[in-house]
Amino acid sequence: QVQLVESGGGLVQAGGSLRLSCAASGRTSSSGNMGWFRQAPGREREFVAAFSWSGSSTYYADSVKGRFTISRDNAKKTVYLQMNNLRPEDTAVYYCALRFTRGISVTSPRAYDVWGQGTQVTVSS
Repeated sequence: QVQLVESGGGLVQAGGSLRLSCAASGRTSSSGNMGWFRQAPGREREFVAAFSWSGSSTYYADSVKGRFTISRDNAKKTVYLQMNNLRPEDTAVYYCALRFTRGISVTSPRAYDVWGQGTQVTVSS
């Protein structure tokens, strides 16, 4: 059984930075098939960033492109989300997720089979 544990959330002022981590444990061979989503109060869970199925490409939501960077350390089975130039509208609970199969767009929550517990990111203006 695979488990994902996020860390690194917190309170930051607008323009600041945070780095989120997501460590996978259990029967998973790598951190390549992982992505990040976020959910603000009263809103649906939305895509933030992800690796392609092969792990060789990355995808970003338009709202975070140029500010956020997804990266991974396969040896540690950990995925990171570096968030720079944060804005109040980035405030949300951030989730990492892992998928076991392909066929559904990596930007859809339905593509993912395992989710972390989430970490709160709050950006003050």
